[in-house]
Amino acid sequence: MSVRNDLVMLILYIYFCYRDQIVEMFDHAYGSYMKYAYPADELMPLSCRGRVRGLEPNRGDIDDSLGKFSLTLVDTLDTLVVLNKLDEFEDAVRRTLRDVRLDNDVVVSVFETNIRVLGGLLGAHVMADMLRQRGERMQWYRDELLHMAKELGHRLLPAFNTTSGLPYPRVNLRYGVLNPLSRTGTESDTCTACAGTMILEFAALSRLSGEAVFEEHARKALDVLWEKRQRGSDLVGTVINIHNGDWVRRDSGVGAGIDSYYEYLMKAYILLGDNVYLERFNTHYNAIMKYISQPPLLLNVHMHNPTVSVRSWMDSLLAFFPGLQVLRGDLKPAIETHEMLYQVTKQHKFLPEAFTTEFRVHWGQHPLRPEFAESTYYLYKATGDPYYLRVGQSIVEKLNAHARVPCGFAAVQDVRTGTHEDRMDSFFLAEMFKYLYLLFSEKNQLHFDIDEYIFTTELKLICHMVRAETDLPFCVYTFQEAPTAVEEDLFTYSCPSTQTLFPNNPSFAKTIRDSYKYLTGVGRAFHASPDRGIELPLHDHGMEPVEFLRSMGISLTPLNEAGETEPHGAHEGVYRVKLVAEVTQTPEEEVVPLIVQLISPPYLGRTVLTAGPAKFGMDLIKQEHGVKGSIVKTSPYTACGPIENAQELSGHIALALRGDCMFAAKARRLQEAGAIGVIFIDHREGSNSAETPLFQMVGDGGSTADITIPLVFLFSQEGALLTSALEDHNNVDVLMLPKERQLGKTPLGKMNIKFRLAEEGELEKGEARGPTLKFVLEKGEVVLEEEDDVCSFPHCGK
Repeated sequence: MSVRNDLVMLILYIYFCYRDQIVEMFDHAYGSYMKYAYPADELMPLSCRGRVRGLEPNRGDIDDSLGKFSLTLVDTLDTLVVLNKLDEFEDAVRRTLRDVRLDNDVVVSVFETNIRVLGGLLGAHVMADMLRQRGERMQWYRDELLHMAKELGHRLLPAFNTTSGLPYPRVNLRYGVLNPLSRTGTESDTCTACAGTMILEFAALSRLSGEAVFEEHARKALDVLWEKRQRGSDLVGTVINIHNGDWVRRDSGVGAGIDSYYEYLMKAYILLGDNVYLERFNTHYNAIMKYISQPPLLLNVHMHNPTVSVRSWMDSLLAFFPGLQVLRGDLKPAIETHEMLYQVTKQHKFLPEAFTTEFRVHWGQHPLRPEFAESTYYLYKATGDPYYLRVGQSIVEKLNAHARVPCGFAAVQDVRTGTHEDRMDSFFLAEMFKYLYLLFSEKNQLHFDIDEYIFTTELKLICHMVRAETDLPFCVYTFQEAPTAVEEDLFTYSCPSTQTLFPNNPSFAKTIRDSYKYLTGVGRAFHASPDRGIELPLHDHGMEPVEFLRSMGISLTPLNEAGETEPHGAHEGVYRVKLVAEVTQTPEEEVVPLIVQLISPPYLGRTVLTAGPAKFGMDLIKQEHGVKGSIVKTSPYTACGPIENAQELSGHIALALRGDCMFAAKARRLQEAGAIGVIFIDHREGSNSAETPLFQMVGDGGSTADITIPLVFLFSQEGALLTSALEDHNNVDVLMLPKERQLGKTPLGKMNIKFRLAEEGELEKGEARGPTLKFVLEKGEVVLEEEDDVCSFPHCGK
C-alpha cells in the first residue's frame, strides 16, 4: 500500500512541477507583453516592443486581428483566473475598463474580433461575476465588461447586413460596412468558419444581455451554411459568396477555413440544448468520417465529388479535430490522428503550418498554435492515460528550448531552420498556457468547477452564466428520439462515458497508438485496415506517396488500367490509384549497408557516411573497388525537372534531394546528363542512420534495367556533412562502396614493414642494398629488428 501511495505522491509532484513551470512561462510571456507592448495589440518579442497597426509593415490579413483595443490583454483576461492569478486579473480588468476603446476607426476581421475580443470580454465577465458572487473579490464590479461586450456586439452587427444573412468578413469598428468612410464592404466572399463561428459568443451575449438580436443573426448564418451544403455528400466548401450563397471554393476538409464551423455546431448543442445543432453536426460528422477521414490522415476532398482528394497536404489547424472527436465520443480515430500529429512534432519539433501526406514540411511556419495541445488535453481527460502527460511535457520543453526569447516567446518562421519571427499572437497566451495548465491539473486542484463551462474556439469559459439563465443541463446523458434518419451510434445523443469507452481496459489507447508509432518513417510501416480502398492525390510532380507505398510492398494500379472509367469531374494533373494488394507483413530483407567515404584532402578517408542501397542500378557489392568520383550538386536539387547543369555533372557523382518525384525518375535524368553515380539525400529534417533503419530504394514499378549507374541514399544529418564539405571545398572526391570494404579498414593481424637506410645518392644509382630496419606491427606492440635484406615493401624509399 505504501508503494501505491508513493507512486501517487510522485505523480502529484510531477503535476506540481509542470504546472509551476507552465505558470513561470506564462509570467514570462504576459509580463513581457505588459512591460514592452501594452497598450498595443500584440508583442513583438524579438524587437521587445508593441505591434501597433499602421506603424509596422502591413502583413495582410493577419493584421485584421488588430483593432487598437489591447488585443492581447483582453484575450488573456480569463487565463489569469484559470492560472489562479486573481490579483493580476483584477488589475487587468481595471486596465481594460480604463484604457480599451472599441470605437476606433479601424477595419477588423469579424471572425477574429468575435472569438478574441467579444469572447474575451464575455469570458472575463463570467469569471468576474463568479468571483463577485463568492464574496471574496471583485465586489466593486458592476457588469462593466458585459456592457463593453454588448457595445462591441452592436459594432459587429452591420457585417450581417447582406441579402443572404452571411456576414461580411470585415467591419469598421466606427463606421460599420456600407458607410463611405468604412473602407470596407466591397468583399463578396467569406470562409465557412468565418460565418459559422459566431453562435457561442453571440448566443451568450443575447442570453446575458437580454437582446435576442445577436443570437438571431448568428443562427441565421448557420442556417444558410446548412442549406448550402452539398446534399449528396453533406459536406460544405471552404469559401462562400455572402450575397448569393454560391460556393467559391469547393474543397472540403476539417482544417483552415472550415474547422470551427463543425466545432460550434457541437458546442452550440451543449451550450443551448437545441437538438437542431446536434443533428446537423452528426450529419456532417458522418460525411467527414466517410470521405475526409483516412485514418490517421484527414485529407481535403471536393465537396461535389468527395472520392477525389484535392491536395496531398494537411494544415496544422486540423489538429483541433481529435479533441472534437473526444467530445463526440469517437476516440479511436481521435487517438489515431493525434498520434500521427505527435509523430510529426517529434520529427519537426513543432507542427509545421502545413505538411504533406509523407509528413514532410509543406509550409514551415509555426506561429505557436495551440490546437495540438488542445487535443492532447481532451484525450488525457478522456483516457487518463499518462502518455498524454508526456506529450504535454514535450510541448512545454520544446517551447522553452526553441521558442523562448528574452522578451517572451517568438513564433517559428521555419521549423526546418528554427529561425524566429517577430510575432507572439494573442492566442498563445489565451489558449496555449490554459490548455497546458489544465492538462496537468485535476478537477479538485482548480478553484472552480470546470464542468460548468464550455470552451469556445478561443478557449473562453462562457457557459456558467448562460446555463444559469436558460436552466439547461450542461450535458445530456439520456438518449433522445432522433427526428432525422441519420446513422446513429452509442454517442449520437449522449455524452461519452469512460467506462463505456474503456471497459476494464486501461491500455486501450496504447493498442491503437502502437499501430502508428513508426508512421513518419522511423522503423516499420503501419498496416492499412483490411478491405479499405485508398485514393492518393498525386498532383503533377507529387509522386512521392507512390514511392513511399511501394517501399512498403504495396502494388498500385491506375484506375483506368484496372478496368475503371475515369470519374466525372476529375481534375487535370490528379492521378487516381487503387490499392490492389493490401499491406502485408513480408519477410524482412537484409539491407547491406553502403558507405560514402570522403577521400580527398583534408578528409583522406577519415569521414565515412553510412548509406542505404537501391534495388536497381549498379550493384556496388559486386564492384571490388567501389565507384570513385567528384561530387556535384544537381540543379534543380530534386532532379525532378530538366537538369540545368548537365555539363557540370557529366563524369561526376550527382547529389540530389529526395522528394517530389520517384528515385528512378531522378536517376534516369541524371544518368542521361552524364553522371557516373547518384547520392540521394533525405529531405526530412534531422533524420540519421543512428536512429532510423536503413532501407532499399525502390523503382517506379516498371523496368529499371536501363539504369546502370550506382545509387546510394544518405539520411539528412549525414547528407548535411557531405553538402557542408562541398561548400567548404570546391572539389570533394568520394568513394561509394560496401561498408565492409571501407578504405583503410582492412583487418590486419600482422603486417611487416621493412625500411632500409640507404646512402645518399644510392637510390638514384639503383644500388638499394644493405642493412634494413624491420618493423613488426602487432596488437599493442612494435618490435624493431635489424637485418640484411633488399627493400621488399612496394612503396619502400618513397
